Amino acid sequence: MLAVLGFAMIFVFMFLIMTRRMSALIALMLMPVLFALIGGFSSDLGAMMLEGVQKLAPTGIMLTFAILYFGIMIDSGLFDPVISRLLKIVKGDPLKIVIGTAILALLVSLDGDGTTTYMITISAMLPLYTYLGMSPLILAGVVMLGSGVMNIIPWGGPTARVMSALHLDASQVFTPLIPAMIGGAVWVIFAAYILGKKERNRLGIIQLETFALGNSPIDELAVAAMDSMHYKRPKLLLVNFVLTAILMVCLIKEVMPLPILFMIAFAIAVMINYPNLEQQKERIASHAGNVLAVVSLVFAAGIFTGILSGTKMVDAMANGLVSLIPDALGPHLPIITALISMPFTFFMSNDAFYFGVLPILSKAAASYGISAAEMGRASLIGQPVHLLSPLVASTYLLVGMAKVDFGDHQRFTLKWAIGTSLFMLLVAIITGVVPL
Repeated sequence: MLAVLGFAMIFVFMFLIMTRRMSALIALMLMPVLFALIGGFSSDLGAMMLEGVQKLAPTGIMLTFAILYFGIMIDSGLFDPVISRLLKIVKGDPLKIVIGTAILALLVSLDGDGTTTYMITISAMLPLYTYLGMSPLILAGVVMLGSGVMNIIPWGGPTARVMSALHLDASQVFTPLIPAMIGGAVWVIFAAYILGKKERNRLGIIQLETFALGNSPIDELAVAAMDSMHYKRPKLLLVNFVLTAILMVCLIKEVMPLPILFMIAFAIAVMINYPNLEQQKERIASHAGNVLAVVSLVFAAGIFTGILSGTKMVDAMANGLVSLIPDALGPHLPIITALISMPFTFFMSNDAFYFGVLPILSKAAASYGISAAEMGRASLIGQPVHLLSPLVASTYLLVGMAKVDFGDHQRFTLKWAIGTSLFMLLVAIITGVVPL
């Protein structure tokens, strides 16, 4: 009953947002409440929702100050040289622009944090897409594909969960997957080539005059990319770069909790670039709309996950799906795990899958002589699809910054994300790290 209720809730939720009958914000709050009431959980509903919101509060705080920090960096002109350099390379060719987007996303994703990847890549590329009339869905999709492949590095969340849940180390889980990751990166660039070629056929190659940001003459694209010269701080470019580099190092080394790091970094950045109090207020106000759009969705997702966990729907869904695997398929559990990791991590959180479902699958696989490391590696294959889940907070940041509808983004990117996972699985099978 609980499993059916859980799957029905997710189906109705996805149907409503993908058909644009309801916004993601409203559906995230109303649908789980409705289905919890149907399931007879009215007495505990408030506590479940509050617990879910509380668990996502640090994420909401982190995103608030991450948006403000990178907003200040964008205002001050930190990414202007990147835009200028990209223009010199791509020369108004949509094909080169989309491939450049993929490469940039793959490189920036090395920090293991989707939030910073989206902030930096979208900030650098969106003005170019807007000026040339390119589809922002392609921008959001390609960036997410790159982030999905790089999401399995050891300092990223999923791999850390696998190592914790199965008591493994990086040499057992991550190192053998490097060829599959490289294969995934090749697939992302291939997808970018296909999408870029379509945009080139639609728009043609637009001749752009090269320019140097902050210097004369400044053409229309420079103005669009820079927003307002009044807030640029070209003399503080090196200072801002060093501050951002230090922040990235601290994030990777986990010197402090992420929300605290971004809060401190934002305070330092705004004081350095805009010491005047009125300018500080104006810059913060200019990014308030983006903060509200993203963070409100995060807290709404807290209600969704809180009810899924509190009602035990997520546990029932996991056990129900695992029980459907016939004994005859036991020797093929690594392949099965890789395949089901796509829908599992889409419909439930990484925590629920890696701490709840994976250990069950791993114990079952042990009776067939399949190691925990093989199961752990297989379970990471679905991460490119996972990032499309409505339960992933950073996805709301991506669609908010790229100015695309969440449902449109899912419809556009899903087939490419599935393709990425399947290609990574193929490489993993060929290299023997995920056995048949």
